Amino acid sequence: MMNPCFRIRIVTARHSAILGLLLCLFCGPLAAQSKATMTRVVVVSDLNESYGSTRYSPEVDEAVRQTIELAPDLVISTGDMVAGQRLSPTLDHDEVRAMWQAFDRHVTMPLARAGLPFAVTPGNHDASTGTRFAVERELYRAQWLPRKPALDFVDAADYPFNYAFRMHDTLFVSLDATHVGHLSTQSKRWLEQLLQQQGSKYQHRVVFSHVPLWPFAVGRERDYLGDHELEAILQRGKVGVVLSGHHHAYYPGYKDGVRFVSQGCLGAAPRALLGTSQPSSRTITVIELEANGHVRIEAYGGTGFDRPVPRSTLPPKITAHGTTMVRDDLALKTVPAAASATAR
Repeated sequence: MMNPCFRIRIVTARHSAILGLLLCLFCGPLAAQSKATMTRVVVVSDLNESYGSTRYSPEVDEAVRQTIELAPDLVISTGDMVAGQRLSPTLDHDEVRAMWQAFDRHVTMPLARAGLPFAVTPGNHDASTGTRFAVERELYRAQWLPRKPALDFVDAADYPFNYAFRMHDTLFVSLDATHVGHLSTQSKRWLEQLLQQQGSKYQHRVVFSHVPLWPFAVGRERDYLGDHELEAILQRGKVGVVLSGHHHAYYPGYKDGVRFVSQGCLGAAPRALLGTSQPSSRTITVIELEANGHVRIEAYGGTGFDRPVPRSTLPPKITAHGTTMVRDDLALKTVPAAASATAR
């Protein structure tokens, strides 16, 4: 007779609720142990089109469909969900609300119907700092406060900007990084204190924000934080993974003990990585965090977002402004060729 655990594996992720029940009935403690030892996260980024647009590309819809198919524990957006930040003519309340309503239809609501918690961080087109974009920033807050996910928050006083939550043995931290140049002193002090008080309680520490600490892409060479104080805080806090958007190009880099992962975009204007000439593919990123300390990171592209991006197609290193990031597999020598999250 076929092992019931083996038979269950043929059920698709769309039947995840039934799958979970059957696993409990037939596989017992083994299934529960497997769930407890791995956290799967899907990361999406830069889904917007041109200024003020309420349109979302078919790639966004397909990426959301595939994310639901993968049935992760968590979905993260590293910003630029709508197309704000237009200076002339500025966008009014109704235009900004219309963009968020469109985002809800294409992204928020499908994920909610699938029961997937969705953690967001602001992008410059969502809620840029500065008085010129105060209205957009306030509407961003109004958008996400009533949609606050049912997560185990460690600090939610400044949600949906700077906040932190726990999932299994991982501490996740959102940073409000929507402009180039150094992160605000207030945000850095908050992060440092959080990591000092909470970080050692977890096997993994993951920080996600929009503008990257260091540059990745052609045309965005000066669009980065370049904040050495922030980098030191991440290192002292033993943050293992830092996720960013804004540069519209996937790259899993490693620098001084931290994996800096730039996300490919899902919306307009994919960009080439520094040192290359071809635009990056539109991708989602899948991260698996294991209780034994292992971390698997893979990007998936193609028409169905089910084809892993081979690391051999990415530059071995990225150097800009006196900093160098080495591709993580070359730096760590232990990154698997493909994550176990490969779509079926």
